[in-house]
Amino acid sequence: MGTHSMKVLKSMILALSILGLAACSSTGDEEAVAQTADTSGIDATTAAAQRAEAERIAREAEARRLMEQAALNTTVFYFDFDVSEFMASDRDVLAIHGRNLAANSSRRIRLEGHADERGTREYNLALGERRSHSIRDYLVVNGASLSQIETVSYGEERPADQGQTEAGYRLNRRVEIK
Repeated sequence: MGTHSMKVLKSMILALSILGLAACSSTGDEEAVAQTADTSGIDATTAAAQRAEAERIAREAEARRLMEQAALNTTVFYFDFDVSEFMASDRDVLAIHGRNLAANSSRRIRLEGHADERGTREYNLALGERRSHSIRDYLVVNGASLSQIETVSYGEERPADQGQTEAGYRLNRRVEIK
């Protein structure tokens, strides 16, 4: 899992923890619930249960919104050495990107495929292209239109890291959504 993906995951966990703590706090509106119950013909217990259910639904909706926002902020996807299929751990995030494109038909993106410096220039250009096409195809399966997506390969020409270490190579094997 890439450094950026770990940061997104940690942010999502923190956000969900905060929502959980907020859910545990008391509102102190028992009297208001009782008054509402008296005027609407619903007893206080039923009104409190309905309010608790509404709050639970709102928390879940907010958690989903935060998770989707974190997914849409994830725009770099890493690949294993000499592989053009994206990682299984990226499926959910890419599915959210695909559904977002489907919901926003005027939105356009560019998928930029990259490779590390190992291999010939021609091979790395082709590998970067296969990588960007792999993500493009998954976005389309999840609702995006081909007309919304441009793909380009830079091969080894635009490294994210200049180092000649495995860590540097790992950062260079990527597709970026622009």
